[in-house]
Amino acid sequence: MRILVKGAGVAGLAVAHELASDGFVVEVADIAPTIGAGASWLAGGMLAPWCERESADQRVLAEGKTAADWWEAAVPGEVTRNGTLVVAPQRDQGELVRFASRTSEYEWLDEGGIAELEPALAGRFRKGLFFREEAHLDPRRALRALHRSLQGGGVQFHLGVAGDLPEGRYDHVIDCTGSAAIGTLERLRGVRGEMLYLETEEISLSRPIRLLHPRYPLYIVPRQQGRFMVGATMIESDADGPPTARSIMELLNAAYALHPAFGEARVIETGAGVRPAFPDNFPRVVHMGPVLLVNGLYRHGFLLAPAMAREVTRLLAAPQRKQAAIGTMT
Repeated sequence: MRILVKGAGVAGLAVAHELASDGFVVEVADIAPTIGAGASWLAGGMLAPWCERESADQRVLAEGKTAADWWEAAVPGEVTRNGTLVVAPQRDQGELVRFASRTSEYEWLDEGGIAELEPALAGRFRKGLFFREEAHLDPRRALRALHRSLQGGGVQFHLGVAGDLPEGRYDHVIDCTGSAAIGTLERLRGVRGEMLYLETEEISLSRPIRLLHPRYPLYIVPRQQGRFMVGATMIESDADGPPTARSIMELLNAAYALHPAFGEARVIETGAGVRPAFPDNFPRVVHMGPVLLVNGLYRHGFLLAPAMAREVTRLLAAPQRKQAAIGTMT
């Protein structure tokens, strides 16, 4: 059975991986000339289902708990399993208590425990929450690695395709084009996220740090070579374009609040992307005529793409296996 996956972001590549692993002949097409050119490229890459449960449905935790294992199997060596540390300024200790009340599988840390976990933060926070089972990855490295793996496994890519490929030559089409479906897919909306990259040799962190904020959680994720991804705003808007001055100031303030040395860091990149979401902020696999759409990943792209990919494979494999069973009996 021949499948066309439209979209080479995290959803499309995850779907392609699952389908190819299940024996389908898969091709991937994207209007962009490179893989992951959309919101996936700007993601934090946190595989943090317990932290996300603070503001997300129970399904995010249930479906996201296996994400780290999925990514480790798909792109070996790209997953870092150092957990997540959640802290708050002294004036916002109530936010830390509220966060704990809405989550699970954490340990309370005192000032000494935080210093032992992250020496760079010694003496900066009195209490914190440590989610030991969580993990993270670098989205850009992971997408490139998954792309290479898929190509090595025989998946054909059509990148920079301005128009649609003739879909009639495929048995199924899976649309994973994300925000491109806003306005077409009912009740799908855009949520704008903004981020920046900082570079400094003055600070070393081993895991994502979430700094609780009265309006939304801000996080700092370590990358390679002294780089840190700082994100991300959540603005109810599908407006594209560069980050606003206000958002950049809030992100920089968060980094500075975590450690003053970030005040001397170099800003090497800023970015903004529109993340598609349904009203409940949980993704769906939607039938639209002969096409299956995978969309609405919100800010949970790397966390929930594996679960959505498994669902697509289940839907397509069920009739195929049924037909094969009938052929065996006859």
